[in-house]
Amino acid sequence: MSKLTRRQILLGGGALAASGLIPTIPKTPLTPQMRMMSNAIAADLPRPDYVIRLGANENPYGPSRVALKAIHENMHITNRYLMDPRPLMKIIADLNGVTNDHVMVGAGSGEVLATAGMLTGMRGGSVVCADPTYQSLLRYAQRAGVDIIRVPVNEALNADLDGMRAALRSDTTLVYLVNPNNPIPSVIEKNAMREFVLEMAEDYLVFVDEAYHEYADSPDYGSMIDLIAEGHNNIIVSRTASKIHGLAGMRVGFGFAHPDLIAEMRWRKTGGNGVLGLKAAEASYQDSEFQDFSIRKNLESRAIVYEMCEELGLRYIKSNTNFTFIETGMENQKVQDTMREHGILTGRDFPPYNDRWTRVSMSKPEEMEYFVQVYKRLFA
Repeated sequence: MSKLTRRQILLGGGALAASGLIPTIPKTPLTPQMRMMSNAIAADLPRPDYVIRLGANENPYGPSRVALKAIHENMHITNRYLMDPRPLMKIIADLNGVTNDHVMVGAGSGEVLATAGMLTGMRGGSVVCADPTYQSLLRYAQRAGVDIIRVPVNEALNADLDGMRAALRSDTTLVYLVNPNNPIPSVIEKNAMREFVLEMAEDYLVFVDEAYHEYADSPDYGSMIDLIAEGHNNIIVSRTASKIHGLAGMRVGFGFAHPDLIAEMRWRKTGGNGVLGLKAAEASYQDSEFQDFSIRKNLESRAIVYEMCEELGLRYIKSNTNFTFIETGMENQKVQDTMREHGILTGRDFPPYNDRWTRVSMSKPEEMEYFVQVYKRLFA
């Protein structure tokens, strides 16, 4: 079986890296076991000499050049407790039309989710959410003894807002939404979303996770940070530097809420940010060129996968994120195992859809072309 080198498979990305517009990022090497695996059906396909990661919704190009420069320039102060988040807080507040006292900087949006889960646990009762959806906040709340009321998505695989209304109980304390959703990359129509959030916030704390905000390109999508800017209380919105900014390993995220609620969340947060993550995020959020580049490449990659699905007659979800959800008709574990034999890591199981659906993260267009070739050769 012939091998593709990193230089060959990167195509235009390699040229950009050489020019300094984007960084060259070390790849995950193939393990000896993966090198030994082969499948006669796809044995003649050129194979990369590294693992293609299509399972964690990461930005394959990040961090940006300016973020890496900021990391390098601040290495010499990593021996100090210089972890002042206020400069980054100011950048994020200005970008979103709020003041600093509306913003919490966390160790990834995971810390914001954990803090909200802790607050919910202290209040007790129940949480209402769509199902399936991102689980982090729900896990923290459940560990604190809170009941999780999971409302299945509708036939279009979108959050069932009427179903969530009907599921509310007298002890409900929080309503949780992920928009765009994960693992199903759909969005809730912005006017319906705004009406629902305002209605829920009259009686419950509402948490909206917007981790994939920058990738959302549907005219139906709208952020709920505007509600916070308008002065509404009882609403929390989270964002992250882990996705389009490529800083997943640096753990930088944000919570937005009314100043009174932010003050309580800051007081209860349990972690902190490292200086390198803060400096990298400061630089990255001011690098619109890299963000625009990442969005363009993500659109190219999505188009490649969509074309495959259309050709093979596979149902898929038009994405507002850097991943899509494909009805392969096979157990997800089978897709995972088979793809792994060819150096491709796809998404984990997402019950109850793991019997027919697979989540596929977007990587570089040339890597998605390889994914399509392997998938068609193995399963078409």
